[in-house]
Amino acid sequence: MAPTKTVAAKRGVRPPGVHSSAHAAWAERKVRGIQILQVSALAKLPWLVHGFSTRPGGVSLLNNEKVLNLGFTEWDNRENVLENRRRFQSALGASGLELISLKQIHSDVIHLFDAAPAEPCRGDASVTNRPGLLLGVQTADCVPILLVDPKKRAVAAVHAGWRGTLQRIVVKAIGKMQMQFGTQPSSLLAAVGPSIGGCCYEVGTEVATQFHSQFAEAPQWFDEFRTGDEPNPIQWLNMMPPGHQPPPKNVLLDLRKANRDQLLGAGLRAPNIFVSDLCTACRRDLLFSYRKEGPQSGRLLSVIGIRSAGNR
Repeated sequence: MAPTKTVAAKRGVRPPGVHSSAHAAWAERKVRGIQILQVSALAKLPWLVHGFSTRPGGVSLLNNEKVLNLGFTEWDNRENVLENRRRFQSALGASGLELISLKQIHSDVIHLFDAAPAEPCRGDASVTNRPGLLLGVQTADCVPILLVDPKKRAVAAVHAGWRGTLQRIVVKAIGKMQMQFGTQPSSLLAAVGPSIGGCCYEVGTEVATQFHSQFAEAPQWFDEFRTGDEPNPIQWLNMMPPGHQPPPKNVLLDLRKANRDQLLGAGLRAPNIFVSDLCTACRRDLLFSYRKEGPQSGRLLSVIGIRSAGNR
């Protein structure tokens, strides 16, 4: 999907409420004012439910606008968030599934769920092969990744910020699926949802340094790869004494590309990886961006689950 264009409808027969995007891999589903982004290849699996939420259609009031905030934030009340989640699950056709969200901590902690926990677990990814559970991760710039193993009927939801990406959380989630379910990476489908793009995600050169220490391909993920240690041949021109030089300029990091490369490195086939080009910072009409909106930002929710036999 192009980050500066609305989702365009394609000609042809489609289920009610589903509009194909300009990129055939993605579709937008509209139900009672709720807009949900889906990957067509995943939507074809009758036993699977998945979706990436967007901004419009909720009951939360943000800057005189009703929005679908799906995370518990200081500016919103709990009742609004619960109602928004109810509407989102209803629009997905997933009202009968039990939502499992995490207390996200920018880690590489991954949970296996056989049932819904009494309280949210601390971590940033979850996996299951049990019907009736809806795994979810919240984002407002970070990368949400949904994984599905069509052969073993197992799924995962991953939250990958720069720290999680640095710790290879999506690779470790795949490893968890291999250990628990016998998943073959070449059979996996991956949906990489809307996140802040390489056009907007500024990080310090110290972040670039950390990535360079972990990944040989790291320079490909930055617009201009610098660690801040490069010599400045004309430093003397600014007439500033040693130790008083201005800090190095920030660099732009493409987290989506970094995670796509990690998926490929883990053994996924390129045609089975579907990456949204929607940038949360560019598309604040459709999405939430903490970088652009600060503490007043809402939260998006990306979910995946296995329908119970009676709900297919």
